[in-house]
Amino acid sequence: MPVAAALANFQAAVAQCDSLIANAHRIDPSGAALFPRLDREQITIAAFLNMFIAWEAFVEEVMARMMAGAATISGRSPVKFVSPQSHSDAKVMIIGTYRYFDYANHDNIKKIAKIYFDQGYPFEPHISSIFSDLADLKTMRNASAHISSTTQTALDTLALRIFGAPRVGISLYQLLTSTDPRSASGETVFLSYKSKLVATAGLIANG
Repeated sequence: MPVAAALANFQAAVAQCDSLIANAHRIDPSGAALFPRLDREQITIAAFLNMFIAWEAFVEEVMARMMAGAATISGRSPVKFVSPQSHSDAKVMIIGTYRYFDYANHDNIKKIAKIYFDQGYPFEPHISSIFSDLADLKTMRNASAHISSTTQTALDTLALRIFGAPRVGISLYQLLTSTDPRSASGETVFLSYKSKLVATAGLIANG
């Protein structure tokens, strides 16, 4: 089942990201870190970026598969307004006249889902329910790609909203590995956003 495979691939990619971060922060019997701080930082940021890329790949694959006629895991077939011959043709259709489709632009994902599927099902309302979280993830993605005054300001603003207090100059690594005060179980910021992505992917795939 193509949609089930896409979900499984995403879940496996996320699990690998978890593994990378856990391994980067291993300690020896004396409690000393096995990796230098710079290595821990770079591995963690790379793992986060891999998770974001895996999410984009999941959305692209599921949307294209369903445009080409695939049903959700639960067996429900979305009502679609297009009929590409294959999921490869569907991907070309999504790109349209552009050089590429920006799956990090979650507003565009919502719009194109509503263009190709009746009421955007099964992407709506799940994308909308975590829309602000997806915007936060994009802010962090931008900070992982390059640091500038613009990306740092956006990261500082995000940190202020998460922690309720200024964290001027916070690095992406510091943000990702900090305890998320909004989490009842004391998850890190990384784990908090990861959990939302995994849950949303499951809802989309299962319809």
